[in-house]
Amino acid sequence: MPSLSFLAATPDPGAAAADPVKDVGLANFMAEVIEASRTQIVVVDFWAPWCGPCKQLTPVLEKIVRAHKGAVRLAKIDIDKNPEIAQQMQIQSIPAVFAFFRGQPIDGFMGALPEAQIKSWLDHLIKAAGGAKDPAPDAGFNTALEQAAGLLAQGESETAQAIYTDILAEEPTNTGAFAGLLRCLLAQKQISKAKEMLAAAPAELAKDKALDPVRTAIELAEQSGATGNAAELEAKLAQNPSDHQVRFDLALAHYAEGRKEQAVDQLLELVRRARAWNEEAARKQLVKLFEAMGPADPLTISARKRLSSVLFS
Repeated sequence: MPSLSFLAATPDPGAAAADPVKDVGLANFMAEVIEASRTQIVVVDFWAPWCGPCKQLTPVLEKIVRAHKGAVRLAKIDIDKNPEIAQQMQIQSIPAVFAFFRGQPIDGFMGALPEAQIKSWLDHLIKAAGGAKDPAPDAGFNTALEQAAGLLAQGESETAQAIYTDILAEEPTNTGAFAGLLRCLLAQKQISKAKEMLAAAPAELAKDKALDPVRTAIELAEQSGATGNAAELEAKLAQNPSDHQVRFDLALAHYAEGRKEQAVDQLLELVRRARAWNEEAARKQLVKLFEAMGPADPLTISARKRLSSVLFS
């Protein structure tokens, strides 16, 4: 379980009257689960109308969540209407319940548990997150993190790096800032420095699963840096579209040069042409890309759907 000492789970005083229980789908998953969990625990209930145990569990979850008076939220996801989300979370049976915090799933359970057991489970998570009665999230840090993430997405990695560095100077165990700083280094092609910084991370940070996508991104950056120039690889592929190794290398070159969508396209095409090639290397590489980009990234969501279509067509 990741370290939860950075943020405290706290209700928004301005939204006290809002119902903490919501139906969530693909359109609002990012806002109601990923973003909402930045400052408080969000319980996600995967269910379906035909599921008998779900009909027993969901009302109990709603009762427990509402009893916490805004300190925690409940997002109900109908898997029949939202198969993409269920697939991303690798849901194989329902009911399935996950708790999200700081944008990541941190714990969960399957099946309809007794009310007392669910309440104990949730109380433990809230306590680990800092408690629900004495809120202490630093809104300034949250705003700064959002600003830095926006700058990084726009290609202004040096400015974002300065913000992340300032946050870490105030709070050395801020996982979001640390991960962001590593991504800035990757954007600047400072792969070795990012790798060294991750290796030297304090234990509290190193064990946080929120850093797993960055670890994968570093691994991909190292791998992609040895593939060569994308233009040259495209020329080779044009001469021989059946050269699977060239297509694979081209995907890595696209990724190394920041063209993630083109990288995904080439890997999906390789899966379509020769799924078993090199022990399913293309499919495995796509899984790495999904992890590096994150489950809520629009490209991850669309690419997973396309991959499923290719695999099961």
